[in-house]
Amino acid sequence: MLKFLLIMCLCFKNLNIWILLFNIYCLYIIFMVMLPSFSYFNISSLFYMDYLSYYMILLTIWIFILMCFTILKNPNDKILLMIFIVLLILLMYSFIWFSYLFFYMFFEMSLIPILYMIFGWGYQPERLMAGFYLLFYTMVASIPLLLSIIYLQNELAMMMMINLFYNLKMNLIYFSMISAFLMKMPMFMLHLWLPKAHVEAPIFGSMILAAILLKLGGYGLFRIFFLFYYMEYINLIIILFSLYGSILISLNCLMQFDMKILIAYSSVAHMGMVIGGLFIISNFSMSGSLMLMIAHGLCSSGLFCLVNMNYERSMSRSMLVNKGMLSYLPFLALWWFLLISSNMSAPLSLNLISEIELINSLITYTNFNILLIFMLCLFSSFYNFYLYSFSQHGKITSSMFWFSNNFSLEYLLLFLHWTPLNLMFMKLWV
Repeated sequence: MLKFLLIMCLCFKNLNIWILLFNIYCLYIIFMVMLPSFSYFNISSLFYMDYLSYYMILLTIWIFILMCFTILKNPNDKILLMIFIVLLILLMYSFIWFSYLFFYMFFEMSLIPILYMIFGWGYQPERLMAGFYLLFYTMVASIPLLLSIIYLQNELAMMMMINLFYNLKMNLIYFSMISAFLMKMPMFMLHLWLPKAHVEAPIFGSMILAAILLKLGGYGLFRIFFLFYYMEYINLIIILFSLYGSILISLNCLMQFDMKILIAYSSVAHMGMVIGGLFIISNFSMSGSLMLMIAHGLCSSGLFCLVNMNYERSMSRSMLVNKGMLSYLPFLALWWFLLISSNMSAPLSLNLISEIELINSLITYTNFNILLIFMLCLFSSFYNFYLYSFSQHGKITSSMFWFSNNFSLEYLLLFLHWTPLNLMFMKLWV
């Protein structure tokens, strides 16, 4: 698998987007062939793969295929192509390490290519500040994680995934380890870096940031919960706080006019429900959290692509400028409707199935969640209606002459986002 990726690096002198796209697609086919007979296996003493790793790697490869479509206008940028390859290797290694220390190393190393994308291909001078926000928040939160891993190695001789017994010192270790992952998802009050990073990142940077980098936090929480399965009283506080924070973020979305910031904040609201499901630590809730992470990765990436298509025509992300799209670009407005409906968990989307599982798990866990979930679902539908109505309806700005014809490549890119998002539910009953 990874030897296949290293071959691409050896072709650096002749590398172009078509070679990279072909190799990544072949890698995706290899993983799809593995699916019918896949259960669990150890690759070596340090590598292993289960269903969680498998689906995260599959999502990563698919998003990288879609990212390649966004740079077809500049297919010979070898530096950017090498960044894609390095980032893909780092992310795939992050999902298959058995050692916590090596997982931490690749977990943090994946931040470097994202920073390089923001600094090198961002649109505004403020991209430097956005990159520093991303670096500062994630690095500060990851230092306690590193110290906790070193402590577990030295004091308990534990580097692999085994259970720990309860003692008071483990409370501090628990908070230290989850802080880095909650920052990465991100959780409410730890999310300030996300809108800034999304606004200044190029389209391919926003796609990988929303679809994969946020999911690294959820993947890390999946792995450490089996060490601290007894922290139920702490988990209840985090569940209530994450749901309450998602409600506040949803209200904040209703005050945004920048479409990219609104979609970034909606990611925080969705991750709040994922966090709530993960901290219940049950098979049903974790299954819902995994499905919602996959669904959100596809849906948010597609929405960022739509915002970029508007930006390329109007040179603005403001909903005050991008109005009346339904009258002039009706087919693009159709894609807005399809992806926004999936974002608000309309039927047949994977979002609906995952949120049904999460809502059932959260209400079963404690009745305090009923009111919070009701308000969260209500306000989430409000900001999705708000985004669609303000961007597709209204009177067009007369001074804007940006209504060029759509390209078939853009429709293909949106189709490849929406199709697996709405057909994947068929596999759930097979």
